[in-house]
Amino acid sequence: MFSNDQILTALRKVIHPEKEKDIVSLGMVTEIHSDENGISIILEPEKSNDPFLSSIKSRVARTIKDTLGANAVIANIEVRPKAEAQKKHEKSEELLPGISNIIAVSSGKGGVGKTTVAVNLAIALARKNYSVGLLDADVFGPSIPKMLGAENFRPEVKREKGTDFIIPLMKYGVKVLSPGFFVDPSDAVVWRGPMASNFLKQLIAQGEWGPLDFLLIDLPPGTSDIHLTLVQEVAVTGAIIISTPQEVALADAAKGISMFRNENINVPVLGLVENMSWFTPAELPENKYFIFGKDGGTKLAEKMNVPLLGQIPIVQSICESGDKGSPVALEKSPAGEAFMSLADEVIEKVNRRNREQRPTVKVHINNKN
Repeated sequence: MFSNDQILTALRKVIHPEKEKDIVSLGMVTEIHSDENGISIILEPEKSNDPFLSSIKSRVARTIKDTLGANAVIANIEVRPKAEAQKKHEKSEELLPGISNIIAVSSGKGGVGKTTVAVNLAIALARKNYSVGLLDADVFGPSIPKMLGAENFRPEVKREKGTDFIIPLMKYGVKVLSPGFFVDPSDAVVWRGPMASNFLKQLIAQGEWGPLDFLLIDLPPGTSDIHLTLVQEVAVTGAIIISTPQEVALADAAKGISMFRNENINVPVLGLVENMSWFTPAELPENKYFIFGKDGGTKLAEKMNVPLLGQIPIVQSICESGDKGSPVALEKSPAGEAFMSLADEVIEKVNRRNREQRPTVKVHINNKN
């Protein structure tokens, strides 16, 4: 076990990127406990939606280990709102005040594996000890329930101070809400645009998300009212674009990048993920067959000046695990490690975005005829 003084000495090395002071001096460290189970730390940030919280948590864990040695085990790092008054003030100003980073996962066209990437990325982030939520905004074709083996899940609703709150599914360490939880899997969702947008608003506003490091939002393919609703309702930290190496998919991915970069929207694009990059047979794990073309994502990333976050191969286990409700990111396999590496890239790009750019604000779009 370690003394509080030893732990505090280590934590004084953790500097808040924006305030340029250590987290102890800033009063963020409010409780420390060390026993045979490890070190537990409670952080109380000035703002519960501080975009640097996820990077600070990872720095705390790394600094404790580097300073106190290999025997220093982190049992828990918890983030709590500083004060109830502050919490109420933030809630009155914006939705999702306790969420540090809101990430839009988007694609220019359907069929490129966007939801597969979103689900596996969420699980990979959770496996790295981040608190993660996953919101299925693909209102007309929700497939997240199938991929998580939760097609029959129906959320509980609790009423608090006159408002109904929807309790998300907790699966594989990820909090999940999907329109698919509210309809029969065999039924077609036939809604006009405003109905779909209003339902998304309800899931955002009434979901009992709690504090999260990351909320991933799986958007429908293309560019639509849903995309505009999202950026008008919440401040999106950044967008991830999913494509395959095919020319037609890359052309649509370029449009998706341009949409987020539009001066009226101005959401940072964190990078591009090339899915189905090559085919690797299970019996020949070292072989790569570029059946949809080679390096298309690399070339588009260079052309659009965005990072290539990762290349995900076509592996039978990715499809099969999703169909069985047990995504491949749970496995210690080459495919599972591909998503763990993607999570590392996303964390790094989000932390850099938060260091180098101002916090995103909600979009205000004036509709002119």
